[in-house]
Amino acid sequence: MLGLEVVPVVIQRADDIAPAFERLKAQADALYVAIDQLMVANLQRILTLSLGVQLPTVFSTRDFVRAGGFLSYGPSYVDLFRRSADYVDKILRGTPPGEIPVEQPTKFELVINLKTAKALGLTIPDSFLLRADDVIE
Repeated sequence: MLGLEVVPVVIQRADDIAPAFERLKAQADALYVAIDQLMVANLQRILTLSLGVQLPTVFSTRDFVRAGGFLSYGPSYVDLFRRSADYVDKILRGTPPGEIPVEQPTKFELVINLKTAKALGLTIPDSFLLRADDVIE
């Protein structure tokens, strides 16, 4: 293990967001944002607060990195949607849905936002940038 300590923060309403960042700025080096509707609705606020306390944000999808998050790593939703067409084809050809095995994602994407990295004062090694599927400059 990398010696990481997890500092869970429960946010149940929008008013919990700013106090959470006050707590995290003294305890965390980065923030993984688990996405739900509350987080989506408050994304710009989360990104603004994270920059204010110099806390890099990590997400599971590229859309949040395009909006200003630092990094994402997760399944390629484009690939998942493309593969869902195979399911539809099998069902339309008569395969009962219960007989189609559930598949795990096979393609994952790493996306890095260099503008955000610069704003956070982070230098990203070239070796890491070369592994990225997309680099936002």
